[in-house]
Amino acid sequence: MKIIHTADWHLGKTLCGRSRRTEQEEFLEFLVQETESYEADLILIAGDIYDNGNPPAWAEELFYRTVMRLSGDGKRLVLVIAGNHDSPERLEAAIPLARKHGIIICGYPRTVTPVGACGKQEVLQSGEGWMEVKAGREHAVILTIPYPSEKRLNEFLYPEGTEEKKAAAYAERMKEMLDGLAVHFREDTVNLLVTHLFAMASLPGGSEQGIQLGGSYLIDGRILPARAQYMALGHVHRPQTIPGTNHRGWYAGAPMAYHRQEAQIPVHSFYRLEIHPGESVLPEAVPIPCSKPIVSVHCVGIEAAKEWCRDHREEDSWVFLDVETDRYIREEEIREMRKDKDGLIEVHPIFPEQGEEESEECRREKSFEEQFREFYRGEKGVEAAPELVKLLLDVLGEEETDETAADENQRD
Repeated sequence: MKIIHTADWHLGKTLCGRSRRTEQEEFLEFLVQETESYEADLILIAGDIYDNGNPPAWAEELFYRTVMRLSGDGKRLVLVIAGNHDSPERLEAAIPLARKHGIIICGYPRTVTPVGACGKQEVLQSGEGWMEVKAGREHAVILTIPYPSEKRLNEFLYPEGTEEKKAAAYAERMKEMLDGLAVHFREDTVNLLVTHLFAMASLPGGSEQGIQLGGSYLIDGRILPARAQYMALGHVHRPQTIPGTNHRGWYAGAPMAYHRQEAQIPVHSFYRLEIHPGESVLPEAVPIPCSKPIVSVHCVGIEAAKEWCRDHREEDSWVFLDVETDRYIREEEIREMRKDKDGLIEVHPIFPEQGEEESEECRREKSFEEQFREFYRGEKGVEAAPELVKLLLDVLGEEETDETAADENQRD
């Protein structure tokens, strides 16, 4: 059985308000082409299809169009589970139409997939959180655990006590569920697990929103079923094997960098593997072409930053620019940089160290407005707009200072 494992598409996600639609379309086109050339029998999509539970219309249209192409009009099985960013109800609403195209959708850990024809393949038997399918010439038993939050598991409230007790309660419940589902594995089937969760000691990529609450949603990779030949996971954006699984459990990772910190991930990929009953397997990583990387640039001086933007105007990239400077960067200077470098996301000033920090007594002597203006300059590198200062003071019921009034008079 030939399998493709991918996850964490985050369709609809932006980078500081900039659309990633073109990059996501390019990735999905690449995925479809690779799936067809590999002649895959089964595609596992391990959650976080969208970036939130109410995705834009174009993202939903792109998802459904892509999974239909991945299925090859029902020739291949496509199995989709919900991640923590997805709305399970919204995903499962398409089940009646999806099955005709060989697409299986599981929104909840207790989802039961109906038995019968699924495209040109078949679901032979099923129950809460598991199914046996025919894909290609093999049979596979697949355990499906979409994002297992406390609510979706329909658990009782955690017992009162420490975070350690809460973590133990969650881990115990997860182990109980996994052990109960693993009894369906057989020696004559390909035995798989697909889930969306965060395993202990995994290396995060940078922008994953933590599944855990005070650590209570972390699981130890050693509780994952030992009889599973391959475990396809989603949530962590860095491709990697899962500690404690003896290289049987893998995070496919996100298809691209979705955050500045994720620019450090050397290669984004998905996995493909060929597996037969009773055999062990190591997946092959398929590198995903990057058409528009995220880069971090450090310049000494504002003029050097302007020059860098001019010199790299033809490069198609998203840029976070750190600038060492002894003064604030004016708005017109930032506009000039953005005009030269279209993908400039952020210009962050780095000021020389000021020596000893300002005392608490000195801070108390300053008005709220003065403290806010200083904070804004430190964070943004420019002065706060008078309209913003006035609005904040109005909301808080603070009196305007002479500086605010002067700003307004100058604007009038």
